[in-house]
Amino acid sequence: MEKVWLITGCSTGFGRELAKQVLELGYKAGVAARNIADVEDIVKQYPETSIAITLDVTKHNDITNATKQLTEIFGRVDVLVNNAGVGYFGSVEASDEHETRKMFDINFFGLANMTKAVLPHMRRQRSGHIINIASIGGLMAFPALAYYNATKFAVDGFSEALAKETAPLGIKVTIVAPSGFRTDWAGRSANEVQNEIEDYKTTAGANKDNIRAYSGNQPGDPVRAAKAIIKAVEAENPPLRLLLGAAALKNARKKIEELAHDFDAWEETTVGADFPKS
Repeated sequence: MEKVWLITGCSTGFGRELAKQVLELGYKAGVAARNIADVEDIVKQYPETSIAITLDVTKHNDITNATKQLTEIFGRVDVLVNNAGVGYFGSVEASDEHETRKMFDINFFGLANMTKAVLPHMRRQRSGHIINIASIGGLMAFPALAYYNATKFAVDGFSEALAKETAPLGIKVTIVAPSGFRTDWAGRSANEVQNEIEDYKTTAGANKDNIRAYSGNQPGDPVRAAKAIIKAVEAENPPLRLLLGAAALKNARKKIEELAHDFDAWEETTVGADFPKS
């Protein structure tokens, strides 16, 4: 039986490219976006195997209707790709609470609620695969990205726990952690603080400016990223974490080294915090 996919955030970037490749391979897919007009061109090419779904992941009714629409038309949901997300740049001190809470609602709670919506269907099937698009910023933090990092660290922890809960039920989970890719993440998909504090100019300010300047020239190819995600879904033993991009691998290994350094240097103090063994 061919898999049925539900992909969020298909108007641009990873979601759009993934939807196109999934449908080209003959899978069925719900192609979801906040503005359905953004994905109508994709669906018109595959009228028998795709449906356009209006979906704002911060709206519970949209989530319920998206899952219902997909399962009523195609009978099941085999792969959920939680791709919808936004960015926000600024130092911790200068960041706006309204903007950062909105980002959490999209990046984390939207993802979590989409996951909860499909789990009953996957449990009944005793099969399924949930792909959560996180970031290398969910493993290592960077200046100007503290709140964005926090959303992606949350996605990573949520997904790891989910994987342990659902493995006995035949439901797989993969956390995708990209580095810099040529999507809209660093462009129109990210807001920033309006009045940065001068004292953070060389840290948060400098990194924000570098990211903005880099937009459109990142080494990551969304087409190749989509192929990698499909390869993971088709694998008999997919990874829990799938890094995408050379910079992602470099930074992940650097984080491991940093953790090991602190753990080893403070081992005696760490172990000494327990009650003495009798």
